Amino acid sequence: MIERAYGPARVPDGDDFAEEITHGWFNVIYRIRLRDGEDVVLKIAPPPHVPVLTREHDMMRNELTAMALVRERTGVPVPRVDHADLSRELIDADYFFMEYIDADNFGIAAAEGRLAPDVVRAAGQQLGALNRELNSIVGPHFGPLAGPGAATWREAFTKMIEDTLDDGAKARVDIGWDYDEIRAVLAEHGDALDEVTVPRFVEMDLWTKNSMIRDGKIVSILDHERAVYGDPLMEAGFTGIDLPDFGDPGDFTEGYGLGELSGSERVRRSLYSLYLAVIMIVETEYRGHTDTLVYDFGRKQLDLLMARFGRTR
Repeated sequence: MIERAYGPARVPDGDDFAEEITHGWFNVIYRIRLRDGEDVVLKIAPPPHVPVLTREHDMMRNELTAMALVRERTGVPVPRVDHADLSRELIDADYFFMEYIDADNFGIAAAEGRLAPDVVRAAGQQLGALNRELNSIVGPHFGPLAGPGAATWREAFTKMIEDTLDDGAKARVDIGWDYDEIRAVLAEHGDALDEVTVPRFVEMDLWTKNSMIRDGKIVSILDHERAVYGDPLMEAGFTGIDLPDFGDPGDFTEGYGLGELSGSERVRRSLYSLYLAVIMIVETEYRGHTDTLVYDFGRKQLDLLMARFGRTR
């Protein structure tokens, strides 16, 4: 794989050239040291036989599309892609090599207390500003970047929720609510989705642990595989507006320039958090978690959101 990407002269000697990076929950990622000493990153998708959520099929291909869009149409820093192999000739999975970003993970460094409060605040604001720039990309349709697209955001978002509910039903996941209750909430409040008429690039998973910081500045954004064309209010940085357990979104929203939400915007934002809570619960079955920590957390968030929509058990 390294030879195909970089040529035989750069294939490392010995067997200690790879170190797994274990922060992610989906792809397998390695830091690779080439023979000439340069560090690069190898990212490998799950092979076809591994069960994944419907939205996660061909997700690495979506990430490559997203990174190309970001590089071509914004100034947001993303890693350089050196080589992508989607042929599945060498291994039974998609993979790509990209540059290694020599910087700290913003979220991890902040959590460990290695960043001063003013640095955390400024970087959070920068993250919001970068996210706004990402949202400046306008797509040809709503939904997956490469299609199939939908003419309306309501249609695209409804499919996203339905796919996840179907995944949960197939795996017999107990989400704590009748699945049709989730559908009913969406049907009752779907009119708010019709206000979204411009399909904008939505990163979906841009938070502190998917960004790299050096000398107090965000120098790279990572993990673009979940990007869609949709409503910028769906961005992960806004989740704390609805769900306090996700942290104070103040720095992010300030940097983004988000003001007071209208009534319909608050409804949309809560629907997006509802979707996230369902994903968190359902995906625990597909990830094979050995404890119930994430499942219990997701159940708690879903209960909170359903109560906000006037649902009780």
